[in-house]
Amino acid sequence: MLKVYGATWCPHCTQTVEYLKTNNIEFEYFEIEKQSEKTIQKIIEVNGGDDWVVPTLEFNGKWREGKIYNEKELGSDLQKLGLK
Repeated sequence: MLKVYGATWCPHCTQTVEYLKTNNIEFEYFEIEKQSEKTIQKIIEVNGGDDWVVPTLEFNGKWREGKIYNEKELGSDLQKLGLK
């Protein structure tokens, strides 16, 4: 199942979640600030090693770094992950 690491205060996370719901893509949502240090370190690594960026997505071991919301790009990236 797709995992979404985000933050409630992040508009790009909110838009990503709405996109997933609208397109009937099942996902689990994880509040980034409540994750273990190990998980946060992995998300930092995925995002270039400086800091965590949300929304960061993971599906079956494949990661999508945190990006600003862009519907077309998100759809394309989900396809690359094997979701659409």
